Amino acid sequence: MKHKERINSKMTKKIELNKVTKVKSIKEMFDLAVKEAGNKNAFEYKNGDKIVKITYKQYVDDINSLGTALASLNMHNKHVAIIGENSYKWLTVYLCMLQSTGVFVPVDRELTCLDVINVLKHSDSEVLFFSKKYAQYIPEIKKAIPNIKYYIGLDVKKDEDNILSYDLLKESGKKLLDKKSTIYTDLKDDENNLKLLVYTSGTTGNPKGVMLTEHNLISVVYYGLQIADIGEKCLSVLPYHHTYEAVAGILVGLHKHSTICINDSLKNVLKNLQLYKPEYIYLVPAFTEVFYKSIWNNAQKTGKDKALKKMIPLSNALRKTGIDLRKKFFKSIHEAFGGNLNQIVCGGAPIRPEIGKFFNDIGITLLNGYGITECSPLVSVNRANFNDSSTVGVILPCCEVKIENKTADGDGEIYVKGDIVMKGYYKEPEKTAKVLKDGWFNTEDYGRINEKGQLIINGRKKNLIVLDNGKNIYPEEIENYIMGIPYVKEVLVKASKNAAGQETALIAEVFLDKEKIEEMHIENIKETLKKDVQDSVRELPVYKHISDVKIRKNEFEKTTTSKIKR
Repeated sequence: MKHKERINSKMTKKIELNKVTKVKSIKEMFDLAVKEAGNKNAFEYKNGDKIVKITYKQYVDDINSLGTALASLNMHNKHVAIIGENSYKWLTVYLCMLQSTGVFVPVDRELTCLDVINVLKHSDSEVLFFSKKYAQYIPEIKKAIPNIKYYIGLDVKKDEDNILSYDLLKESGKKLLDKKSTIYTDLKDDENNLKLLVYTSGTTGNPKGVMLTEHNLISVVYYGLQIADIGEKCLSVLPYHHTYEAVAGILVGLHKHSTICINDSLKNVLKNLQLYKPEYIYLVPAFTEVFYKSIWNNAQKTGKDKALKKMIPLSNALRKTGIDLRKKFFKSIHEAFGGNLNQIVCGGAPIRPEIGKFFNDIGITLLNGYGITECSPLVSVNRANFNDSSTVGVILPCCEVKIENKTADGDGEIYVKGDIVMKGYYKEPEKTAKVLKDGWFNTEDYGRINEKGQLIINGRKKNLIVLDNGKNIYPEEIENYIMGIPYVKEVLVKASKNAAGQETALIAEVFLDKEKIEEMHIENIKETLKKDVQDSVRELPVYKHISDVKIRKNEFEKTTTSKIKR
């Protein structure tokens, strides 16, 4: 295999890595945290009008109390599930189970009751923690799954039959701890045992559980921090049932001894940025797109857009001479984000390079990364001093990446091997064998590795369009260009077919921002859109141009990770 087709840890070592304390377990990670930062705030969150602050020592005490209580019920070695909104209590259950001899099962909070039942059945869960919103599901779950022995309500005030109160349960564990009980704190588990069971698909009758070990999780934390340059305080926004936030966000932040501020609602993100004043935030590209368009919309409304366009090249010119005035030049933008935000870590999908460049230009470094649940979930990420928004960065030092079945354009299927790769799919040996061979996991993503050793993602294998002229099209690439149109909210590029079923031309189906259209005084929207779409992809090869445009009345149907269903 040619050198350019494969990258491994030896190539990553050429880049100067951050120094990180190596730990072998989650428990060891917390022992270190209490020793080095016991009185530092691990979490901050709102309770009414007050901000509650939890130190690292308090967090560990809460985890041990809950764990001791579960052990007293003999549930410490079972499969324990949770469904609910992001909360401090959710995080105590999470870390409690990661340090147990059992398995933690985070359930997607966007699933229907039937899909939740499918996941709970398939995962062999025997305990279910739930928030108030999902109390309505409990009667149906009880009928369908007699195997669940305890239901623990995060908001329930008193015990009733096998529905227990989280607060009372934790308090009972604290009393046992005060009596010197070690039934939980003495637990030890093999680092290669199943620890986190995450479902990437909860569709009826066909759930698929990704089996991650403690070794997988610790590897992401240790090797991720060798590359990642995160700060001392973050705003935690993305759903905790997804591994991107739960592992790359929460666990990585805890080992760095950061203060994690829990966002209470997506509509309050900007308010909470100003309230907590974090240094960094984890986002998905859709969020950064909204922020980007919002900044320009506000600039246009206030008549500052021309000044902003002039200030960016002036600022960049000064930076080349060693003078960095971005905090001063773009003060109003920084203040809108709380004043301290200097980094956005983005993952889940490719970002438009122009968005990455814009945020970097104004002094908020946008670092795009790449991962997949089956890889715990981090494979690569950009670095502050080695950042290219057209790539997803450098590979973690603990793994290898190879490109196979390359097309004429040099793109191929991305395979990953190393400490971050899952054990397999739970109770699905055939599905596991299809994607995991000799330790190599087929991500089913297409991409390449550039001459600097940075990974480039073009799109999903299942989304690939092959035109009748043999040309390969990654619709995600073209969609990124079209998303640059100010009044386009959502877009999906697909192919039209001839009578023989061959894909012959490209169609863009879009959902538009009506308010923006009115604001821009666009009258003939169909013609304007056609022209703007043509202009947006003009620099691409002719075979990637759009032949027709369709306007949708409603938003696209989306997955629980807010991706458009194709």
